[in-house]
Amino acid sequence: MNRVRELVGADYAYRCGCDGLGIGVAVLDSGMDRNHPDLRGRLVYSYNYLTYTQDVSDDCGHGTHISGIIGGTGVASGGRYQGLAPRCHFVSMKVLDRMGNGNSASVVQALHWLIDHGREYDVRIINISMGSTIQEKERESNLLEAVEEAWDAGFVVCAAAGNQGPENTSITAPGTSPKVITVGCSDDNQPVKVMGKRRANYSGRGPTSSCICKPDVVAPGAYLISCNACWRRLGGKAYTAKSGTSMATPVVAGCIALLLSGKRYMTNKDVKLKLYHSCRDLGLPRNQQGRGMIYLPGLLDLCI
Repeated sequence: MNRVRELVGADYAYRCGCDGLGIGVAVLDSGMDRNHPDLRGRLVYSYNYLTYTQDVSDDCGHGTHISGIIGGTGVASGGRYQGLAPRCHFVSMKVLDRMGNGNSASVVQALHWLIDHGREYDVRIINISMGSTIQEKERESNLLEAVEEAWDAGFVVCAAAGNQGPENTSITAPGTSPKVITVGCSDDNQPVKVMGKRRANYSGRGPTSSCICKPDVVAPGAYLISCNACWRRLGGKAYTAKSGTSMATPVVAGCIALLLSGKRYMTNKDVKLKLYHSCRDLGLPRNQQGRGMIYLPGLLDLCI
């Protein structure tokens, strides 16, 4: 995360006084270890859509890692692996099991709850670091309809482009929605372990099957060191490395939390438009990089 913060220009945001304070981020994932030193005291609401309880213990580790990227304090590393928005708060919606598997129905339920209740917890951003190549049209339609309802309700929805690249039209749902902010990897040229195999050039490419230009933006996603849900096990460490568009997506969500903490009046449409005009062009094809890599000095250029 020290490398990521440098690449996206996070110090500029901190000098502007933007640290995520007051911004809620809903993480639809495998849960969250609320006792991790970097995340302690940050969870304001949780629900498990697999057991229908409020226990979101993270038996997979994916959600805790994602949450750390968005806003871990870095206290267990002396600040080295601090997330992007260290004073934001979280709503954790557990929709993935210990193997990282889930179903679209759970995601739809979580999104509907957020539409009805998210504002009670000051949720402004929804992070969906998962993707599916849904074959059944009705299930895909229900998922896309739900994320677009969340967008229309005013939430900034960030969704992963998926790790099915490099072929065209390899963006996964719900990142195929034209409304949400779909995030790919800026550094997928680096061979990493994704989906159980060591691969490069895995980030989902556009356009979608409906000829929508995707992804919208890219961010670093290779070997991101963030919070480890297994830190209390014998020999466990506070941090671990993971890779993929799942990791790039919370980088963008964390950057947007910084933006909104400084400009709370901005709507999700404002955010998307500002994002489009502030990215760094990496010189890659449009269907690979979208508008380019997220860059906070551009996002916050009116702060100082």
